[in-house]
Amino acid sequence: MVYITEDMVRRRSEHNDCEISSLEEVSLHQQDIERIQHLDRWCRDLRILYLQNNLIPRIENVGRLKKLEYLNLALNNIEVIENLEGCESLQKLDLTVNFVGRLSSVESLKHNVHLRELFLVGNPCTEFQGYRQYVVSSLPQLKWLDGTEISRSERIGASQGLEETRRRVWEQEKEYLKRRAREREEAQRKEAGEEKGNKERKPGFDGRWYTDINNTAPVLEENKENQDAEGNVVNSDLDDARREKEFWETPCSFTPESRVEAHRHLEEKKKAKEKEKEKKPKAPRTLITAEGRVMNVNEPKLDFSLTEDEENNTIVLDLGVYRHMDTSLIGVDVQPTYARVTVKGKIFQMVLPAEVKPDSSTAQRSQTTGHLVLTMPRAEGEIKVTKSVLPPPRARQSRCSDSPEDNKRRAGVPEWLEVDPSRRTALDLGDIVPRRSANEGPLDTSRMAPPPPPEHSRFSHDFVDDPDVPPLV
Repeated sequence: MVYITEDMVRRRSEHNDCEISSLEEVSLHQQDIERIQHLDRWCRDLRILYLQNNLIPRIENVGRLKKLEYLNLALNNIEVIENLEGCESLQKLDLTVNFVGRLSSVESLKHNVHLRELFLVGNPCTEFQGYRQYVVSSLPQLKWLDGTEISRSERIGASQGLEETRRRVWEQEKEYLKRRAREREEAQRKEAGEEKGNKERKPGFDGRWYTDINNTAPVLEENKENQDAEGNVVNSDLDDARREKEFWETPCSFTPESRVEAHRHLEEKKKAKEKEKEKKPKAPRTLITAEGRVMNVNEPKLDFSLTEDEENNTIVLDLGVYRHMDTSLIGVDVQPTYARVTVKGKIFQMVLPAEVKPDSSTAQRSQTTGHLVLTMPRAEGEIKVTKSVLPPPRARQSRCSDSPEDNKRRAGVPEWLEVDPSRRTALDLGDIVPRRSANEGPLDTSRMAPPPPPEHSRFSHDFVDDPDVPPLV
């Protein structure tokens, strides 16, 4: 059973800053509510109350709503019109498609002097002979009945044969109440039979209670029963489909009990589907493979266009987001090689044709179309690897060379050694040894490192067999 809770009312009073004490309108439709309660204490200032499409069997706990002007109880299980005398300001009452069969109960609305509209379409009482004439004559304050205006001539005609109309209505009402009692008893027997069947199916598939340890079965028989159980599991889907078809195709009378039974059947199916989803969770969508490959994904199924702006050196992604969707439900993530947009929990991912700058990217949304536009500048400063072609050896001449013959003679010498020896001056030891003052005394050359051997000197081979250059001292 679903109860009216304070949290339920607050969640439906956002237009009043979730304050229920001064609430004037509240909608509690399609909540599977089975009883009206607490509203006459929490919301004393209610003017409009929507309770359609629930499982309410009785009108109650609304007598303190003195300011209530409109009460909608369509598509419920109400059988009697009652407990509305305290609703002094009630102007409109909607009881469409209920189970009101006691037509005489409309006379309880005489105390609602401001009542102008009444809807009883789809109730069993509307099939009574003289239904409209009885209601019109019983409620003189009414202006509209079942969406049709009550004319003055109709009201005069209804008051003329009132006694005869009442007699016929009461007779039909008694017959309906007897039929209704039989339907109620049949529904109770059916419910008791189902409970008995559930109790009979309580033991295991072998027909014995598991707590009965005295009865033992042979091993072969247990194996056979296990095989039968496995077969039952395989055919469970077919059995469910067969039972589902039988439930909906079996004819039954339209009563409050049958409506509750259908509702409970749907609830059981819904819970079974939820359990199946819990057992088999949906596998997450692959956005990036194990090898690092980025996938293109369009879960929200949005229109998009990807263009390259050569003039501004940018990449533009235009995503057709829903026009009236709140921007807070959109998340944007730009990476150097791809862009990802989350739209109401669903992912749109696109691989970009070139590397971009995520920090310099912008996301803007159109106020007219709702489209989301991502502007992503391309990454600059890419290093391009190219092969350097060296010029031919003859083109690389030494700065100190005077003639081509010298270059020919030194063709086998490396480039950093191409120096003309004729222009090199003799090395003076005084040039490389720091000069000392007279007070410091003579230089002690015994601690100085000996000069490197000629074969390790960088310029040693340049002085071989060169008569113009004196030897090193």
